[in-house]
Amino acid sequence: MSSGENSGGLMSSAGLVRYFDAEDRNAITIDPKTVVAFGVLFGVVVQVLSIIG
Repeated sequence: MSSGENSGGLMSSAGLVRYFDAEDRNAITIDPKTVVAFGVLFGVVVQVLSIIG
């Protein structure tokens, strides 16, 4: 590949990096522990319903 060709790898992801780096003050923030706890609780509910049904 010659030095004049642009592969587009880094430049194509630059917009995503800029988008995800910006924080919105109005955005809803959820603690990661809450997400994990909800996932575990959901899994337990599915297992209980599987045993009952």
